[in-house]
Amino acid sequence: MGIIVCSTMLRIFLFLLLSGAAGFAHSAATILIYGDSISAGYGLPRDQGWVDLLRARLDREQSGDYKVINASVTGETTVGGKARINADLNRHQPQLVIIELGGNDGLRGTRVDTIRANLVEIIAQCRKHNSRILLVGMRVPPNYGSDYEEKFREIFTAVAKSQRVPLVPFLFEGFAADRSLFQTDGIHPTAAAQQKMLDNVWPQLRPILGTHATKR
Repeated sequence: MGIIVCSTMLRIFLFLLLSGAAGFAHSAATILIYGDSISAGYGLPRDQGWVDLLRARLDREQSGDYKVINASVTGETTVGGKARINADLNRHQPQLVIIELGGNDGLRGTRVDTIRANLVEIIAQCRKHNSRILLVGMRVPPNYGSDYEEKFREIFTAVAKSQRVPLVPFLFEGFAADRSLFQTDGIHPTAAAQQKMLDNVWPQLRPILGTHATKR
């Protein structure tokens, strides 16, 4: 009787163990959006930001099993992002981090060397957590002067090249000059512009998702 009971318990234990392992193997991969008000959906109706549209597109196209977490903070800078990145990485354990930071630094006229160093450090911390990275570029308005405007634009290209990470060159590509697609502050895109932002991100994001799917 004792042998039969032990054998039954062993089978139950193995079943639970294998079931748990299978569940882990099919758990959703986490995509962490790490940005500022542009990605936080400032001034938009709920669920209409480009990050929300990304969730819907992933569900619709069934591009693997993904959980999208928006850790974007309105007013965030690369300094603030650097300060909190480890906590967010530990909390969410993302397989992929989309970094959309630097715009507020530019609006404050922060030194380009400081912005570049902060982005490099954020990327380094992501790599320590074995997260893949997609960097999103931004630009400053021309009234900041052509010299600063050009140097700011080059930050993202330089970081992407030196750190060997894919880059979305400019989140507002194709509509930056269309004032009708911006809110009254002239900075934050309207709901009508959110799909355009996602369309700018998707060509660089999709290959990363495909690579991740093949490694799962």
